Amino acid sequence: MYYPEPIGRLIETFQKLPGVGPKTAQRLALFVLKLPREEVEAMARSMVEAREKTRYCSVCGNFSEGEVCAVCRDTRRDTSVICVVQDPRDVLAMERMREFRGVYHVLGGAISPIDGVGPDQLRIRQLLERVRAGKVSELIMATNPNVEGEATALYLARLIKALGVRVTRIAHGIPVGGDLEYADEVTLSRALEGRREL
Repeated sequence: MYYPEPIGRLIETFQKLPGVGPKTAQRLALFVLKLPREEVEAMARSMVEAREKTRYCSVCGNFSEGEVCAVCRDTRRDTSVICVVQDPRDVLAMERMREFRGVYHVLGGAISPIDGVGPDQLRIRQLLERVRAGKVSELIMATNPNVEGEATALYLARLIKALGVRVTRIAHGIPVGGDLEYADEVTLSRALEGRREL
């Protein structure tokens, strides 16, 4: 379908967003055209402001507006328990459940030799410094349950256990509302390994 060039560019811009295909991009572009100018300008300003003012926490690597993120500044948090995640988005996911009261460490990815990502490209040195400097009693490995995430968790477990700190892994298994018949063998195996007494 033909659109004037500005609309075409807007559609192309929206298509760069993750999970947005051509039809969704078109719907978003046409929606923006219907908005009052002030709302479009406010939307554009908020995008630029988020890009300019968001940085990474100097302590954990999470998203932050200042030098240290809100989680690391929270004195009610248990700093002896560190949950290790791959990405700041994982912190957001963990915080949504409102149950974890420890702190985080964002690695910035996972070990993936195929993609050229080794331990030196991740924030592993900073994690080891935190463990050595503080009174850390447990590290919870919450990396993704894929080959790269598992490799990263095992690599870190070897390093951290040598420092005398307990290392645990989040459980993986059947999601609530899921059916056993649709689960793959690895998921079923993990669910069986992670079983607990009722």
